[in-house]
Amino acid sequence: MSKIKIYNTLTRKKEEFIPIESGKVKMYVCGPTVYNYIHIGNARPAIVFDVVRRYFGYRGYEVTFIQNFTDVDDKLIRKAEETGETVPELAERFIAAYMDDVRALGVKEAYLHPKVTEHIPEIIAFIQGLIDKGHAYEAAGDVYFKTASFPEYGKLSHQNIADLKSGARIEINENKKDPLDFVLWKAAKPGEISWDSPWGAGRPGWHIECSAMSLKYLGETFDIHGGGHDLTFPHHENEIAQSECLTGHTMARYWMHNGFINIENEKMSKSIGNVILVKDLRDEYAPRIIRFFMLSGHYRNPINFSRDLITQAANSIERIDNSVRNLQYRLGSAVEGELDAQEKNALQTFRDRFIEEMDDDFNTADAITVLFDAVREANQGLTRRTVNKSFVEAYLALFVELGSVLGIDFGAHNSRDKGPSDDQIEALIAERTRARREKNFARADEIRAELTEMGIVLEDTPQGIRWHRKA
Repeated sequence: MSKIKIYNTLTRKKEEFIPIESGKVKMYVCGPTVYNYIHIGNARPAIVFDVVRRYFGYRGYEVTFIQNFTDVDDKLIRKAEETGETVPELAERFIAAYMDDVRALGVKEAYLHPKVTEHIPEIIAFIQGLIDKGHAYEAAGDVYFKTASFPEYGKLSHQNIADLKSGARIEINENKKDPLDFVLWKAAKPGEISWDSPWGAGRPGWHIECSAMSLKYLGETFDIHGGGHDLTFPHHENEIAQSECLTGHTMARYWMHNGFINIENEKMSKSIGNVILVKDLRDEYAPRIIRFFMLSGHYRNPINFSRDLITQAANSIERIDNSVRNLQYRLGSAVEGELDAQEKNALQTFRDRFIEEMDDDFNTADAITVLFDAVREANQGLTRRTVNKSFVEAYLALFVELGSVLGIDFGAHNSRDKGPSDDQIEALIAERTRARREKNFARADEIRAELTEMGIVLEDTPQGIRWHRKA
């Protein structure tokens, strides 16, 4: 059996995963700033790291998965002023919206979802520790990290300090001693939400929150830190600097970053107006199709969203779904019998190949290819006049097992969030059956057309009517 390899942004190479504690994985993934509904770019890391977590569990690891919520910052303050809500009210509203979106996308809830506002004492203590060690300084109620005090600054993004000073996006502030210094504590402006601190009323800077919360829940050094590629610099770079200056230890052993999403070959941007919210996309496509689309490419590569490509994803998942439904359908007529040696070998080969692909830096794209090969084998087996029950059950179990790693229930209905319920569909099918029995074929045809318009596919078989939702 191969071993899991991870592309580590810190070293820019694939490395064998060796946990700090045998059999356990500690992961921290940066969560959303909850001032609006999430777009599909936000959904990608949620899905990617959910699969990483699931796969570690599949391989027998005990996973502690932490994902934070940034529930106070400039964006929340501005949005709350616009809506007339308090910052906590706004944050709770969009936390609920986020959870609704990602649950629909098959994302499991984290072991903990810590919030910034619930960890102010830990953040203040962290900042004070940096000041005491000479790595931070107070200026006019703000507190800044002294970047020059960390000689390894830039090691994650592979930039040196001279280059950063000459060209990076650095916030200009006359209170800073150095342009690269970044804020740990921001003095409150009149009317803003704030907390008391040794430096006056204020609130945390963005970068400090993840360092303080990961330290509290995962310790000085943990296994994996993840997030979108855009967080590599400055957010994750700054996390490393402040955490390692405080503790004197490596913050995280492996750093993972997922690629961007483009929209019709253009960068997703509010200025262009091509931002696609998950809640809106869920009205058009079943959430499991969106998830399948996200996993059809390697997580580190950029992916391009287009209606044509997501339709291709819908057709691809339908191929697997149809095979699973055919297996389920044949279960009733299958005969008792054992798997032969060739069938057992084929099933084990599919598992081994799936693991081999996933072990190679969580290569979901090639792992899905293995599923299609299994579909071909299962479909070929179903063409036999007599099918063994053991064969059907074994392939159904395979698709459940591997589907659970990807977080997709193959064979399930492709139900959108809006549309007819199963009961409504069954009622129409029953009415169509009665109409046909009464030779009212015009009404039967009307109902079939109505169901087709709803995206419902009917299959008339000798054993009765089968139906499923079209992707």
